[in-house]
Amino acid sequence: MEPTSEEAAEFDKLDFLKLDGVDRQGRRIVRIVGKFFPAAAFSKDKLHAYILHKLKFLSVEAGGPSFVVVYFHTGVENSVNNPGLLTLRWLYESLPPESKHGIDAIYFVHPGLQSRLLLATLGRMFLSEGFYAKVNYVPRIEFMWSYIDSDQLEVPEFAWEYDDNLECRPYFDYGSASEDLRHVPHIGHPHCVT
Repeated sequence: MEPTSEEAAEFDKLDFLKLDGVDRQGRRIVRIVGKFFPAAAFSKDKLHAYILHKLKFLSVEAGGPSFVVVYFHTGVENSVNNPGLLTLRWLYESLPPESKHGIDAIYFVHPGLQSRLLLATLGRMFLSEGFYAKVNYVPRIEFMWSYIDSDQLEVPEFAWEYDDNLECRPYFDYGSASEDLRHVPHIGHPHCVT
């Protein structure tokens, strides 16, 4: 089922799913911005049709099925734009095999503690082993640059602001503390004052 041109245009305006540049291995990047994800605004069927439409376009444009997904979890709220594990599983399992196997890596940017715990526990039960093995947690944007050149990925402004907030509060950064805290600005530092 293909989305109508009006539905596709409506989804495109949300800018939650976009084809960006290429990673360091030459694979196309599918950027997903969780804050803009229309989990509550559209039916699962329309959302699924749009995602399949975009992935078909990606396979044709990239000249091959191999790609990576960069998912920005920054600003996701459960009641507004969080699709939930079961919806993610449904979407993933209903992808055509070439799209499913074409996902080489999933970079999960700014995962919260709750997201990490859910994926580590329930994710192992509700998501396929193949999907779960592709997930890489990226607690800060700067760590993306070891996989992707910075000019190849459009990072939303609010994600940069969240990263700046982590610089001022390193304990918010679950699992990736700075080795040398002497260079972390203190709370009274002008960079950290809001």
